[in-house]
Amino acid sequence: MSEASFFTDMLQSITDRGRQLLFSGARATQVAAKVDLQTLCEMLLSSRGEASGMALAAEILDRWGALDSEGAQKFLLMLHEKFGPDTTKLDQAIDKYRADKSSAAIIALHQAAEPRRQELLRRLNHAPNGTAKLVRMRQQLLASKDQSAGYHALDADFTHLFGSWFNRGFLTLRPIDWTTPAYILEKIIKYEAVHEIAGWEELRRRLAPADRRCFAFFHPRLADEPLVFVEVALTRSVPRAIGDVLDEGREQINADEATTAVFYSISNCQDGLRGISFGNFLIKQVVEDLRRDLPGLKNFVTLSPVPGFARWLAKARPETLTALDDPNWPDDKKTATEVERVLLPLAARYFLVERTPEGRPVDPVARFHLGNGARLERLNFLGDRSAKAMQQAHGLMVNYLYKLDDIVANHEALAQRGEVIASPAVKSLLNQNDEGRSGGNGQQGSRPFAQIVNSTLGGGRK
Repeated sequence: MSEASFFTDMLQSITDRGRQLLFSGARATQVAAKVDLQTLCEMLLSSRGEASGMALAAEILDRWGALDSEGAQKFLLMLHEKFGPDTTKLDQAIDKYRADKSSAAIIALHQAAEPRRQELLRRLNHAPNGTAKLVRMRQQLLASKDQSAGYHALDADFTHLFGSWFNRGFLTLRPIDWTTPAYILEKIIKYEAVHEIAGWEELRRRLAPADRRCFAFFHPRLADEPLVFVEVALTRSVPRAIGDVLDEGREQINADEATTAVFYSISNCQDGLRGISFGNFLIKQVVEDLRRDLPGLKNFVTLSPVPGFARWLAKARPETLTALDDPNWPDDKKTATEVERVLLPLAARYFLVERTPEGRPVDPVARFHLGNGARLERLNFLGDRSAKAMQQAHGLMVNYLYKLDDIVANHEALAQRGEVIASPAVKSLLNQNDEGRSGGNGQQGSRPFAQIVNSTLGGGRK
């Protein structure tokens, strides 16, 4: 029996004993059935016994799990409205702090300001499988159309607690290969979010060869549920297209022949943990493990999608670049060449110039890798011709380079100065914008797509 299974069985045993103490006898069972969820939550907050507290937590979560969508929404609303800070205690703590700014007064203010639901969630976490159920509860919250202040306050409580419960110190990195138990492999197929895995045979092609690796983070309270996983290809060079990695007929090599590790898919598995970052730790840990096992590896790069590019381009260009509206444009060599001439400089602007209102890169994948200290290494035209990639990015893919000696400096450049560190090749694409405006000779460009450069870059829209 695994340590996790033993711990779960022990919790269940304590919980069962607590339920016997709380709800034994016909009268007690009848009373329990009439008690609403709010009252049970109040009972849990006032409970002092460990067994009775775990029993109450299990009872609340069991009832929550049986609610329909409307009932579940009302439960979340109740958590916000009925289990916020004790305003009387908070007012008293504020008055005390104003009169006496001592350490004790600061601690008292901090304690009074904490919403009661944070302690409630901590106690619910004591129930068997409590962590998994709370992750699903937040998933339900995130799926809600409610965007009120109450929604954001409740989500802030979940995020605060999950940030502590799922910090790096509790996570374990495990290799995933063709010998991994099938019930975990099924979840790798299910959770793959970048390049769909069509079935078991395709999964075997990604895991079984000697030049393939996969790693996942796990948490002891979600022992059989990967939190995030990364798929790695070991290659002799940096690939430009996903077909170089995934095509069935590709050349396979021995692991010790590889000079490059390519992170071509990173998938977060638990939607209820959205916003709790694991991927940055995952990549750094995997790099360390690969360097130890395969000292011949010199390059660590990604082959990444650009999920926000087509949406940004559509807003930036009013009724231009009409060739992109024809699904067969990549098959026409002349059209594809012309699109590439205009699209890559626009893509360079998208990465190097465009920013969110908060001053961050606009593309979510770019924010992740650049924030981790990677360098924007190369833009790959038609790197992925799948329907999803064509819709999201007109087939564009990107290589981000993780050069270990430069990671800290790259991260600081973005965090402190808002500067995206990029290769000379990517930076040079920005210079082509001016050439596109002038047609290369100071005249208005006459080529079919020159107007795109004029309309998109001339207005400097963000």
